Parts: sequence; C-alpha cells; structure tokens
Amino acid sequence: MSARIDDLLARMTWDEKIGQLQIVFRPNPDDAAALVRRGVGSTFWPPSAAATNALQRVAVEETRLGIPLLVGLDVIHGQRTIAPIPLSQAATFDPDLVRELAHLAATEARSGGVTWTFSPMADVSRDPRWGRVSEGFGEDPWLTSLLVAAMVRGYQGDDLSSPDAIVATAKHFVGYGAGEGGRDNNGADLSERALRTVHLPPFEAAVRAGAASVMAAFTSVSGIPMHAHRRLLTDVLKREWGFDGVVVGDAEGVANLVPHGVAENLADAVRQAYAAGLDIEMGGSPLGLADDELARLDPGRVDDAVRRVLRVKEALGLFENPYVDPDAEITTPDAASRALVRAAATRGSVLLHNDGTLPLVARRVLLTGPYATSTDHLGAWVQFFGARAGSVVDELSDRRPDLEIAVEEGVDFLSPDDDGIAAAVRAAAAADVAVVLAGEPSALSGEAASRSDLRLPGRQEALIRAVAATGTPTVVMLVTGRPLVVAGWIDEVAAAVVVWHGGTEAPAAIVDLLLGDAEPSGRLPMSFPRSVGQIPIPYAHENTGRPASTGGTLTAEHIDVGLHGPGNVQDKYTSKYLDLPLGPQFSFGHGSGYARFAHGVPEVSASAFPAEGALDETVLTVTVEVTNTSDRRGDEVVQVYLRDVVASVTQPVRRLVGFARRTLDAGHSATVSIALPREVFGLWADGWRVEPGAFELHVGSTLATTRLVRVEAR
Repeated sequence: MSARIDDLLARMTWDEKIGQLQIVFRPNPDDAAALVRRGVGSTFWPPSAAATNALQRVAVEETRLGIPLLVGLDVIHGQRTIAPIPLSQAATFDPDLVRELAHLAATEARSGGVTWTFSPMADVSRDPRWGRVSEGFGEDPWLTSLLVAAMVRGYQGDDLSSPDAIVATAKHFVGYGAGEGGRDNNGADLSERALRTVHLPPFEAAVRAGAASVMAAFTSVSGIPMHAHRRLLTDVLKREWGFDGVVVGDAEGVANLVPHGVAENLADAVRQAYAAGLDIEMGGSPLGLADDELARLDPGRVDDAVRRVLRVKEALGLFENPYVDPDAEITTPDAASRALVRAAATRGSVLLHNDGTLPLVARRVLLTGPYATSTDHLGAWVQFFGARAGSVVDELSDRRPDLEIAVEEGVDFLSPDDDGIAAAVRAAAAADVAVVLAGEPSALSGEAASRSDLRLPGRQEALIRAVAATGTPTVVMLVTGRPLVVAGWIDEVAAAVVVWHGGTEAPAAIVDLLLGDAEPSGRLPMSFPRSVGQIPIPYAHENTGRPASTGGTLTAEHIDVGLHGPGNVQDKYTSKYLDLPLGPQFSFGHGSGYARFAHGVPEVSASAFPAEGALDETVLTVTVEVTNTSDRRGDEVVQVYLRDVVASVTQPVRRLVGFARRTLDAGHSATVSIALPREVFGLWADGWRVEPGAFELHVGSTLATTRLVRVEAR
C-alpha cells in the first residue's frame, strides 16, 4: 500500500470512508454532483468526456480530500464500435482476437472518461433459455477461462494508468449461469465439485490475469445469496486466490437480500454484505442508512474495503490525472475499428451445414425474412452509445449491383401474421437462390430475456419451410443471441450459418459470407438442442451407469412390446429420451468453413507422464498435420478433448483441454502442436489432483471427427 493511501485513510472520516464504498446507479447530472459532494466515490458515466471531467472536478476540487471518482459503465462488447456479442467472440476460438476487441472497447471508453467496465461475464451456462448466454462465452469451463483471461488483459493492458486501459470486472461471482430453469436471479443448488470444476475456474482465470474487480451475482448458491456469501467472497476469492481488487455488488443486489429472506431490513442487508466481503455497493443503499445503522459495520472491514477502492484508483493514475481530453474523445468508429469487428463477425460465424450452395454463384437472389431489411444487428448492452448498423439488403445491393435482388420480408420478428409468405414463395420460385435472414431481435436476448421456447419467434419457421418447399436452394442466415431449436427446418435448407448479433459491421460481414469474400470459420461455443425438453444437454456431461447406445424412436412397439422387444427397444432402460435421437442437434465445437481440411494421425510427445508435480507444468504435447484440401484459403480449428478412463469420481465423457486455430492456403499443410499442462488431467475430489491411470485424447476438428490417442499418468 502506498504512502498516499496510508495518508488518506488516516485522515478520512467515517462518512468519507462509507462514501468510497458506493456507486450510485445512473443518477442525473445534478443529483450525481450532489452525491459526489457528499462523498460518493464512484458513479456511472455521465455520458461524455466533458461531462465526466465536470463530475471529476466536483470530486477533486469540491471535496475535502479531493479523491477522484471511479466511472463505471457496461462496456460489454464495444463502446462506439460495437463488436459481435461475446458468445460470437467465443465461437472464434481465438483468445488473441478477443483480447484485441476488448482493447478496442477500452480505448474508446477511456477516451470518454470511463475507467471501469462490468465485463467480462465469466459465467458458464448450459441453459440457452437464459438470455444472458449472449454475454458470456458458452458452456465450456476451459474455453471460457481462456477467453475471460484474454478479455481481462485486453481491457486492462499492462498498465491501468494508460489512456487505453480500464478496470475489468469478472462477473457474476458465482453460479449465476446455473440458475434453475434458465431464469435470471434464480437460485442454484451447486455442490462443491460443481463449483470447483465448472463455475469457479473462469473466475480464478480472471484473477490470475489481474482482474481488478469482481462482481457478486444476484443468485443464491445452495441457499446463501452471493451478496452475503462470506465463504465464497472472502474465503475462496480473497484468501485462497489472493484477490486484492474490489468486489462490487450488482445493481440493488444488497437490498435484494431482504426479499431473498435472509435479511430483516436494509441495514441488516448492508451489514451482511460488507461482512461477507463486498467492497462497493451498487445502488447507494448505505447513503440512506442512519448513523447508528452504519455503526454496525465492522471498522476493520470498512478500512479494508476503502484500501481496495483507493488502490484501484491509484493504479488507474486518477490521482495524477483525473481528466481526459474532450477533443480526443472517440465518438464514432474509424476504418480500422470497423475492419476489426467485421473480421470478428465472420470469424465467429458458424456454418451448420452446406451442400455447396454457399458461397453464392447465382444472379437472381431473393432476400427474405425480417433481417433482410432490419438494422437490429448490434445485440444487447449497446443502448448507451448511439451505435448503428445498416441492413443486409443495402449492403448487398451496393456491393453487387449486377445481381437481380428481390426483397420480400415475408414475416416480421414476432407477429403471428403470415400473409407475406405467399409473396416470398412466388419470389423464391423465380430466383436462383433464396436467402432467409431469420432470427431473434436483440431485445429477446441479454438481461431479463429468458425464453421458454427456443424456436424462431413469430412465423419465421413457416417462412423457411414454405420457401424451401419451392425447390429453390434455400440458405438461412441465423441472427441470434443464443442457441436455438432448429429441428423444425434445418433438414429442409441447403445451407445454414449462425451469424449471431454481429455488431456495427454485421451486414457487411453477412454479405462477405454470402459472396465468399470471407469464411464462416467459427465453432459452436454452446450446443444447439433438438428440443427445449433436452436442456441442459452439454457435451461434457458425466458418465452414467446406463449409457444409451441408440437414439430414441417412439413407436407403438414401445407400448406393445416393452422390455421384451427386439433390437429397436432393447435400449429402452438407458439414459435417453424415447422421442429424440441421442445428443444435441449440433454439439459444442461443431462448425466448418467453405474450405476443407484433412487431419493426419495425431501423435503425443510422451505416452506417459508423472501424476505428481506442478499443475501448470506442460507434461506432453499433441501434434497433428493439417492439410487444406480445397481450392481456397481457410481456417481450421484443431480441438483436443480428454476422457479420464477410470477415476475415483465420475468424469465427463469428454471435455475440451486444448485447441489451436490455423489459417492455411489452398493445398498447404501445417503441423499443429498443442501443449497440455498437468492441470487438464486433474479432477476435483476435496482438492485438485491427477490420479494415476489411463486417459484418452480425442484430436480433430469437431467432437464427431476426432481421432484417439491414449496416454497414462504414473
């Protein structure tokens, strides 16, 4: 701790300390200034560089100690230049790109005076009904951990005082993505093993990467709301992991302890939250408490929290330079930022299947579906910035004036009206190819956007089926913030690409994909279920004592023959659904581009390694030769999955432990090497350890196309 912080703490009054532990939730400018004069130490963005400077002047020049403000904002996937949603970024399997996108967001945000973002979302979620999956990195703890760390480094850089750095916040600690029923704010009954193997690793990765802030979750974990969960906030996060940054509450999360039923009133809620390890409360609750109520707070705990807040402000360089140059504020995207997010949008797009219709070679093209003309491509969490995107029809018309483009919306997003389908069908019959631009509007994903039905909303499925029934090759470009149930139409179309909510340059990226100017080179970061009834259906599910070997086909024989039936019902008493094939529609890691690749036989640097040793030590390297067998340049993502053959506790059937992305020219080959540290072979059983025994490594481009290598820990 610096001499400055020692000196400030020694001189601060109790009220000044309490003020540093609050961030007032989006006040108007006049109220914000008054609150800062009262001692509030953090606020939301005003929102401009000039307005931020004005509020900082109040803090620095009109308060007794002149302590500058932390200025927070939900910079989730861009400030002025909007990148694809984080779920799309996850589909890139490219940590360097994720870091670069976060750095772009930090640069733009800091130029306006923002010093603190409430991102990245480190929640692992296996329930696409939850709208906030759009804000995270999907269902896999390993991939999420790598990308969370990359985003933290992108936001914070090497020096928080730099003009292109802001404080990152790993949220929502912890288990928010496991809420029952995929609903916001719901509780999660999680075992210690589930916490340690699925939900905590991405947060530990954020701490290792230097995240200066962690946000408590709205949810309860095994009966204890996270804003009052001392064991996790203090014992695990701060003591076990050594986290020395600030723990911030989510909006009104402290006050929510009352309806949770664990606090008698607001004063009790505040006392419990700070005792549990909270450092900054979002919503301003302590300001409304009487002096005798605030006196119930532990002075030592308050001093610790204040030290943490001041340390972050010092690291940001705010004591030396609390202001930004209004003339240097970035208010619009430039050519470089547009190029970056455009490349990211195509890199994260996932080709579900393609019979060769893509890229387009036709001259007569129908564009139909609500996203043909809609400009709603930005996704959730961009309402503060005035960002805009164009439309696909305008982009394609501008790029290819030689094409005969017919436009029939057919249906809108949500309406049950399907009167426009007939016109779309007529236009499809006269076209060489029909492109259906379908999906969810941005408002259907993000916070407070849980859905019980994951099919395309409105009459979009009917539009797809009707257009495909004309016999004209039909392509679906799926714009969404979450995995959807596509079983009702996916087998009817010639090609389908998940393009997600792609940000500022989404229309240009979609046209790049249609014309073949770019590859859809993403891989699914979340499985697409066949039915909502399957959820959750993660690829890394645990072994069961009765695994199914065949998919379900519900017929009269199940009723008439039952247990004594022939082969098609012998598998009845196993873990499956009678009315669905096994597995999801498209599993985690699925995807391919227009280019095609062949993999050689994978090799490992050693067939055995010591079970004992440092967990971060590389114990073996997997290598495989990859060849681009097509006539175009493309990207391949080599994936390595692990199965622990026999363990003391049940293990996932397979789990991702490594990956590498390579770009290869047509006909070229490359040897891809993936180092595996000892920790990926570990399991949690009252602590992390590697058990001696056999492991299977599955190496390939998707779960379905991997080749097996066996290794052993001794």
